[in-house]
Amino acid sequence: MSTSRLRPIPVSKASVSTATASTATASTATASTATASTASASTATASTASASTASVSQAPVRRAHVSAAPAGNVRVSDVPAVQRGAVAVSQRRAVAALAAAGVAWGTSVPLSKAALAWLPPAWLVVARFALAAAVLLVAVDRTALRAAFRWPVLAWGAVGFGGSVVLQNAGLARTSVTHTALLIGTAPVLVAVIAAAWHHNVARPVAWAGFALSLTGIVVIAGGHGGGATGFGDALVLVSVLVMATMTVAQVRLLKGQNPVAITAVQFLGAAVAALPVALCTSGLPHAPAPGRAGLVAVVAVIGLTVVATIVPFTLFAYGQHAVSAEVAGAFLNLEPLVGALAGVVAFGDPAGPRLLIGGAVIVGGIVLSSVPGLRGPKPGRGRPRLATAS
Repeated sequence: MSTSRLRPIPVSKASVSTATASTATASTATASTATASTASASTATASTASASTASVSQAPVRRAHVSAAPAGNVRVSDVPAVQRGAVAVSQRRAVAALAAAGVAWGTSVPLSKAALAWLPPAWLVVARFALAAAVLLVAVDRTALRAAFRWPVLAWGAVGFGGSVVLQNAGLARTSVTHTALLIGTAPVLVAVIAAAWHHNVARPVAWAGFALSLTGIVVIAGGHGGGATGFGDALVLVSVLVMATMTVAQVRLLKGQNPVAITAVQFLGAAVAALPVALCTSGLPHAPAPGRAGLVAVVAVIGLTVVATIVPFTLFAYGQHAVSAEVAGAFLNLEPLVGALAGVVAFGDPAGPRLLIGGAVIVGGIVLSSVPGLRGPKPGRGRPRLATAS
């Protein structure tokens, strides 16, 4: 027999299914000096040929069994160490993205204050999200963009982004920065409550303790300021936070199997389109920025609001929410009032003291309490707590 017949032939389903008995016999004869594993593979039946790709790739049997098992019955100990390590890396990146998003969002209040000197609240939303959408629509992959361009994504962008920010800007013009920061700090608690009612996911008691601790820190920081607050302005801000919290919970399903940047780009477009008629009806056409330094500061604030407080945080938040639950992602929203207070000290000369330092430390501690248990996942043998539902 020539040596050309001894070259290894790639194993495939087609070759197994088309092989005749005589060929199998011949191949067994020529491979008599092969190892035991090769000999046993040559006598395998056609019914086990479908598993040849798993045996050739040396994949452990336990891993194949886990991947086929229902997700709710898989124990943490059954998941391969390599797979658990990949999940841990993904979650660490998600936490870093969520933290960066919270910090960037903290700049939105001072930047909005400066930009409102030029543009009315609704027009500021149009400019902010239209510019951000233009940047992302050009940068994102075309295939991912077509997959993300769906009516639910546009609708949630119009309501969740456009509607909430219009209400927040209108409320900010009628109430104090102190009350605005305090009300924005209620977002994580609202996210947890909405997630429990909508998806029947119940946060752990330690997470609720973290929410309460973060709220305490916000109260500590906000208690040192005040003035100019009105009930109507507070109500507008609270409604805007409620809308954004609902958006955070809905985002979990919108992001499944989608590119986060593409989803964000389409939502920005929906926000700009929805805010345009509101701006035209409430303010007419916008005027040119004032000449001199004041106008220049307002223009720079709009650009900064678009890039630093919109494109960066919304994209990072969507990316981070890909790997964690809505409750964990919502915990990082508490960084916004903390960073806003620090920005007030640096940019606007607000007084800093022990109140700010203590409140900031309490907020960070609350974020740790409310997010770390969720990142660890359920204990082995236990599923995620769920609310009882009527059958």
